[in-house]
Amino acid sequence: MNLTIELDREEDGRWIAEVLELPGVMCYGNSLEASISSAERLAIEVIEDRIAHGELPSSALALTFAIADENLVSQ
Repeated sequence: MNLTIELDREEDGRWIAEVLELPGVMCYGNSLEASISSAERLAIEVIEDRIAHGELPSSALALTFAIADENLVSQ
């Protein structure tokens, strides 16, 4: 399963990381790395829950994360 993380920065400096393929999976962080890490962790939890409820096959945990705009990572 390939997942895309979209990043944005709030005016107050916090980062937002959203997993586009999983509606509602969005995390804030004080740093870019913290927001990405939190979003990845939440995405895994959501997928695990969907597997447990028979909504996805167990193979769905074979995940690949990609950053939507690599230019943001260098900020």
